[in-house]
Amino acid sequence: MRIAALALLFPLAGCSTNTDDGGARNENPQKPSATPPATETPRPGDQKAGLTWKGKQRHYTVHAPPGYTPSEQLPLVVVMHPYPADATYAAQLTGFNAKADKERFLVAYPNGMNQGYNALICCGDEDDVGFIGAMTDRLVDTWNANPRRIYATGISNGADMSFKLAVELPGTLAAIAPVSGGYIGAPAENPTYMPKTPVSVATFVGGLDGYHDDFEQGITLWSERLGCKAGRPEKVEGEITRTSAKCRDRSKFLTYRLPDMGHKWPGSNDPTMGDSEAGVNATDLIWEFFTSHQRTSP
Repeated sequence: MRIAALALLFPLAGCSTNTDDGGARNENPQKPSATPPATETPRPGDQKAGLTWKGKQRHYTVHAPPGYTPSEQLPLVVVMHPYPADATYAAQLTGFNAKADKERFLVAYPNGMNQGYNALICCGDEDDVGFIGAMTDRLVDTWNANPRRIYATGISNGADMSFKLAVELPGTLAAIAPVSGGYIGAPAENPTYMPKTPVSVATFVGGLDGYHDDFEQGITLWSERLGCKAGRPEKVEGEITRTSAKCRDRSKFLTYRLPDMGHKWPGSNDPTMGDSEAGVNATDLIWEFFTSHQRTSP
């Protein structure tokens, strides 16, 4: 498989891959205790928060809908930025805050170290799986997020990270929705690197994306390992198709193929990584997909 450098906003520099043990060293990570800041108070709107993870201060932003109180158990969507970027850009690009206000769910935007996550082929060597796992635990314990309705999405480096979380945080996520990213790199080449508990997937692949072939090969690998049987592609809008597959573990794999789109987020007005003319709105479709899935494993 050709290993792409990574589909990024700008040329990649200073990031390294992490390929020891076939990339599977965190399949069942042991969680050191995480120390949350004393000032974090669940409430509506945006709130910057953080925790100490493996001796380093890590940061994230939480958005809760109007009228939210911790007595209300809501779904949680973890939204991950591309490289190089941050939580603020992820919110701007995806529009998930407005969606959360309308549909009533929590959104968390974790910040990668040095504007990137240690995902499948990039960036750095931080334990981002452990950090995000600790963050979701914190949101379940303190914000009363529904533990059976935790989801992850992102674009580019953040999309790759969603695949990594699906594999390396067993029993945590109900579904993921990678946009312009893939199940790629050295970890994906290891035949044992796959989810141990069911995680459904909805992914968006642009036909003009420079990493299109890598993403398609990742879809093939995932489908082979999980025994996913795809139906016939259905037309969604124009030349955009949706293919739905049922997998051996009862998860689903949904693929949106947008032949005229590059490395973008469909439906976003963001001038850098959005494609407002894509023909579909990824944020709307992702939430629609998430609403039909909840975690069934213990």
